[in-house]
Amino acid sequence: MQKTHPDYRGQCADRHPDPLIRETGRKPRSAVCSRSHARRDLLAWSPCNKDNRRLAPIVCMLVLGMPLVSGCSNQSHILPFQWTPNQPFSRAAIVAISLREWRRFGEQVNDDDHLNWDKPERNEGLWQRVGEYWYVGMNPGTIESHWTGKHDEYGHEFPLEDDGKYAWSAAFVSYVMRIAGAGSAFPYSPDHAVYINAAKRMTLGTDHGWLVRAERPDAYAPVPGDLICYGRDQAASLRYDDLPTAELFPSHCDIVVEGPKVGVITPVISVIGGNVQDAVTMRHVPVTAEGRLARPDGVVLDQRWPWMVVLRVHEPASGS
Repeated sequence: MQKTHPDYRGQCADRHPDPLIRETGRKPRSAVCSRSHARRDLLAWSPCNKDNRRLAPIVCMLVLGMPLVSGCSNQSHILPFQWTPNQPFSRAAIVAISLREWRRFGEQVNDDDHLNWDKPERNEGLWQRVGEYWYVGMNPGTIESHWTGKHDEYGHEFPLEDDGKYAWSAAFVSYVMRIAGAGSAFPYSPDHAVYINAAKRMTLGTDHGWLVRAERPDAYAPVPGDLICYGRDQAASLRYDDLPTAELFPSHCDIVVEGPKVGVITPVISVIGGNVQDAVTMRHVPVTAEGRLARPDGVVLDQRWPWMVVLRVHEPASGS
């Protein structure tokens, strides 16, 4: 049986670290199965609903086809508002949460790609925060949900040279989207390519149910709350028309938090990304006078990163 570091998965509410949950008597006693590839429909089903508690073992067996004793885990570490958002999902929430996390990391701005030699992700108070990105952003039961800014799934501190194996930029995006109230409408993943491809399939009409759609960087001007993405390493040459891909690819996405200022000679948008030089970091990306990442001929203005796609975030219609 795989060994994992201690957490509160499987404990009752009366032993939960949150005093509010202990004192209010909310005790999500039931267990709900989770796997890395569990159907996203299950994520919209809340075990905290008293009417569902008796159904949890059945859900484990019928939906996922596995017995309760194998691979099932208590969902009490997922906050109630993450299962059923108290307010409608919004771009404003995405921006506010991204800025909050940026402030936690010291409001770092990195427009020249300089290195952070102190590796903030491993500092006290911040490696734990990265662990929360993994724990909340990933679907429960995944190996990645046990990682932190410097620990593997066994709770062992991994060496500095292995940082790339635990890259957390997609975990950061997933965390922000879940906390913002995306619910089951976002494909949470440790790989940006998962939601990049999902967004392109939405645009092509071959997928449904996600709140992101892919837009050409020369045709759509990103606004606060959208994501902008590029391929890395061997995928640096990928372009919009190459999507969706048959396999995952190394990539990075940042969250747009501010649009271009009116009247400036060289307009830029402000974006925030996780694991940018081992921190939550703000960068400024040049755009056209119309606010787009690329000119009509497809040439991207930013010479540092090959932005290939904008993930346009859709807010639910009022009353839906």
